[in-house]
Amino acid sequence: MRLKDKVALITGAGSGIGRESALLFSAEGAKVVVVDVVDAAGNETVSMIGKNGGEACYVHADVSKAADCENMVKVAEQSFGKLNVLFNNAGIMHGDDDNAMTTEEKVWDLTMNVNLKGVFLGCKYGIPALQRAGGGSIINTASFVALLGAATPQIAYTASKGGVLAMTRELAMIHARQNIRVNALCPGPLRTKLLMDFLNTEAKKQRRLVHIPMGRFGEAKEMAQAALFLASDESSYMTGASFVVDGGITAAYVTPE
Repeated sequence: MRLKDKVALITGAGSGIGRESALLFSAEGAKVVVVDVVDAAGNETVSMIGKNGGEACYVHADVSKAADCENMVKVAEQSFGKLNVLFNNAGIMHGDDDNAMTTEEKVWDLTMNVNLKGVFLGCKYGIPALQRAGGGSIINTASFVALLGAATPQIAYTASKGGVLAMTRELAMIHARQNIRVNALCPGPLRTKLLMDFLNTEAKKQRRLVHIPMGRFGEAKEMAQAALFLASDESSYMTGASFVVDGGITAAYVTPE
């Protein structure tokens, strides 16, 4: 078991990448702290883990609020005694996020508060717990759009994920000698509710698909497998990396026939 005796905290674990990662991490031996703002979804993830013989607890947290992030880490240590893996995965893709001219300031602020500030706050309170545990792994969910401009305008989302990459690199350097590794997971376009709600017309979906060499959207389970590698000791010589899992989109100059 690749995460035996480890404790993992995953934000946004009520759906998508977060839920699939919670289920997989548990199957690989971890005790999981499931964090979300949607209580029913988060508790459902905990129930699914329990039915599979795993151990998990749920914490309600809005990652844009310092008190909530401090509490989720506190609950992890109180419930399971330590924290070894911090997966800052929670994020939003606002339906009104568009180009710089039309995107409202409130949409920009909300996106930054959740996607970027949320990662900062997770690390602010999570890193001391990792230090107390003797080290560990931090995974921050970024995106391929942190590396490439998006074909469908989403200026706030793109900027927030670029910030996640920059923050990941700095955190990795600061904590490299403390046995704390910090890496960013950069998914390509996924068949998740988050993206499908944003690409809400067939034309929008096709505009994104035409750029993916593999010709399909990725699946949340595929991202969970990548996150498992970053969480496990198998990636022990990786830190400050942008781990790109994108169906080839960032490697493509033109899409193959």
